[in-house]
Amino acid sequence: MKKLASGLLTIAILAIPAVVSAQVGTGNYGPTFGLGTADLESTVVNVVQWVLGFLGLIAVIMILIGGFQWLTSGGNEEKVASAKKVISAAVIGLIVVLLAWAIVIFVVANTNTWTT
Repeated sequence: MKKLASGLLTIAILAIPAVVSAQVGTGNYGPTFGLGTADLESTVVNVVQWVLGFLGLIAVIMILIGGFQWLTSGGNEEKVASAKKVISAAVIGLIVVLLAWAIVIFVVANTNTWTT
């Protein structure tokens, strides 16, 4: 339970700059993530890239957490094995995120020439 709470706190601290991006006098109330009045294609690409970027950030943070666990294991084989599992799962997650991004870019590039 402590790990979950500390993980959520870390994510909340990292997300504060995106949430608090206040601008005075522009009439813009809240983050738009570049969605604005763009067409559907660019809106979908922006949303997918934002989500995949966030998931990539989580994967990198998990790699760092696994490395920290490994460094602080003190030679305990169980803790080293646990840290290796965390690192390998995070690397697999990062690979999945990168492949998903490549697939989205490929699909958008190939469907861009279709007409209705």
